Amino acid sequence: MTRSMILTAAEQVLESRAAAYGPASASLEKIAARWSQVLECEVTPAQVVLCMIDLKMVRLTHDPDHRDSLIDVIGYAALMPEVLR
Repeated sequence: MTRSMILTAAEQVLESRAAAYGPASASLEKIAARWSQVLECEVTPAQVVLCMIDLKMVRLTHDPDHRDSLIDVIGYAALMPEVLR
């Protein structure tokens, strides 16, 4: 798979998720609020993004050829500017 194909696939996943669940920034804010309650400390949407990237990186460590995890890492990284606004 080429660089262009991977980036295109990541964009398609982001668009599909937005159509199904709404804006990513809103979902990440809701996740941060829930994690803040569970962990009893403030969690930001940016931290949610970083944690989700870490989750996908662990999965890639187990199987570096798993295309979906690689695409998800790229997708989450692309969301970071949205949550930092």
